[in-house]
Amino acid sequence: MAVSGKCDPKFAKVKEELERSFAERGEVGASVCLSVNGETAVDLWGGMANPETGDPWQEDTISIIFSCTKAAVALCAHILIDRGQLNPGARVAEYWPEFAKNGKEKTTVQMMLNHESALPTLRDPVKPGGYTDWDYMTGRLADEEPFWEPGVRNGYHMISFGWTVGELVRRVSGKSLGTFFREEVAEKTGAKFWIGLPDNEKVHIAPIRQYAPQPGDQPSEFTVKLMTEPDSIQHKSFMNSGGWDFNDRKSQAAEIGGGGGLSNARGQVAWYTELATNSGKLVSADRLANMTMVSTATQRDATLLIPTRFASGFMKSMDNRKGGFGPGTSAILGEKAFGHVGAGGSIGFADPECGLAFSYTMNQMGSGLLLNERCQSLIDAAYTALGYRTNAPGAWVR
Repeated sequence: MAVSGKCDPKFAKVKEELERSFAERGEVGASVCLSVNGETAVDLWGGMANPETGDPWQEDTISIIFSCTKAAVALCAHILIDRGQLNPGARVAEYWPEFAKNGKEKTTVQMMLNHESALPTLRDPVKPGGYTDWDYMTGRLADEEPFWEPGVRNGYHMISFGWTVGELVRRVSGKSLGTFFREEVAEKTGAKFWIGLPDNEKVHIAPIRQYAPQPGDQPSEFTVKLMTEPDSIQHKSFMNSGGWDFNDRKSQAAEIGGGGGLSNARGQVAWYTELATNSGKLVSADRLANMTMVSTATQRDATLLIPTRFASGFMKSMDNRKGGFGPGTSAILGEKAFGHVGAGGSIGFADPECGLAFSYTMNQMGSGLLLNERCQSLIDAAYTALGYRTNAPGAWVR
């Protein structure tokens, strides 16, 4: 598949790895973009947006980026924290009184950002189309009993993160999550990135193609429980969705902050660049420093069942290659980097240490809980070009 766009010769290996993914790794349609110190060095795209129709992936093609959206939600919360309007140490009840029941009375804002608020999913079935109904989902989460005592452990909040943290954004700002992000981030940075795509937006969307298990795949413990234990957190967090069809236009119009954002690599890099360069356009230097720091880590995430590390709503570098957790359970970034992966292997992140903003998006989902070879190879090529090396714990360092 032909790859179009621009690539600084310094990052030629990034383009080579993208071309290799089309040739050898089953890539269908994808985009990759990176900037260094505010200057775009790579902006590439290629392949097919829809192989069934022959529609090519174009310069401005976008797709669902799944949990990459969570970083946008976390950024909205940090903007409000930076302004003194949201206190991470305060109880959620100060902003969302209806939430304080059934064992959640002491839950704090920080616990929500840390995936510690013990609401990784809902026990009872979500009504058909429930994900497109904000009030219904936030009401259900407010009424739910926590799956563990909030604050004592963390467990990845698969889709619920978008409603728990997103409702705080709505309550504090008086604007819907999607509106707040558009006005405070997208419009200020020129990012083509939506949490809830307006009906009047004329965009080229690549439908997502789900991953089909291949012979020889090594399923993670998460996948095994998802497939075999219907009462497990793993099954419910993934399957109890009310029939969410992420390729449906109504779903794309809904503000599903836990996994429904639409963008491409360029759209993510547009706002990550402001964080990578410490521009002050979105948050202060002090708040940015907080956003790079690990705020919770565990050897066994209650949902993903692997070691995880988070920085107040953002994922940090996670190297689980030597723990026997199987392929696709790592995301190896720089030590100061923060961002978020998306289901199937996409990512967006900023690394203020070297001024790097990076994103990769695609329409063919890959295997694994975090990153597969298609994305990790691009990240590795970018850090190598910047003179980094991997250290023993599995993060890129100078």
